[in-house]
Amino acid sequence: MPVAAGLYYEDHGYRAGVPLILSSGLGGSASYWSPNLSALSARHRVIAYDHRGTGRSDRLLPDDVRVEDLADDIIMLMDALDIERAHVVGHAAGGVAGLALALKAPERLDRLVVVNGWARADPHFLRCFAARLALLRHAGVDAFLRAQPIFLYPADWISQHSGELDAELPHQLASFPGIATMEKRIAALAGFDIADRLAELPPRILVLAARDDMLVPASASYAFRAVAGVKMVEMAGGHACNVTDPETFDTLVLDFLRS
Repeated sequence: MPVAAGLYYEDHGYRAGVPLILSSGLGGSASYWSPNLSALSARHRVIAYDHRGTGRSDRLLPDDVRVEDLADDIIMLMDALDIERAHVVGHAAGGVAGLALALKAPERLDRLVVVNGWARADPHFLRCFAARLALLRHAGVDAFLRAQPIFLYPADWISQHSGELDAELPHQLASFPGIATMEKRIAALAGFDIADRLAELPPRILVLAARDDMLVPASASYAFRAVAGVKMVEMAGGHACNVTDPETFDTLVLDFLRS
């Protein structure tokens, strides 16, 4: 099992291509990107990893977790793999980690794609996470995971893939990182705020928002529209739009990386 800097990682694709690091959302799993690996790895060396505290990575987290810690993990992973610069595609938690990286070490970043991210936590986003935390604390992990698709996918997609979602549940239960870890990660995301630092962001950033996202409203990305060097596009497909519509997602990402 490949591990670097305490992080489990997977190395896919065209080894001579520009490195492309995939950073997932709250769940933190490299496997989240399975629908996109074939397209993205055709031209790039794709590295997907499990966030610290989740999956097959080091499960130990400090008492206080910040999004900047997630950015530090990306840097440590790059250092361990001898990667000087890379593209980063981050979904939600991974997207804001990419933004923190862009502010802290822009010289390590080539291009950044932020998927359903934010500059400051949106009131609807906070309301959703308060409800999810209540489920986790008072109804348990099973209820938390059963409710998760409601926030990730459009209703029609859930209906059409209900059997697959049910089949995934035992694996999600087995790999769940624990209530304390999930609380720390959610608190880090809720506390992330760079609304006053947007002018410091480097160029070559794509902000991709799903207009039907039930967790992070597309409007949470609108602050980036006025930032020089940042391009914003919208698509449909819910919070996990790379899973529900991988063809559109992959095309948008690859077009940006080639531009």
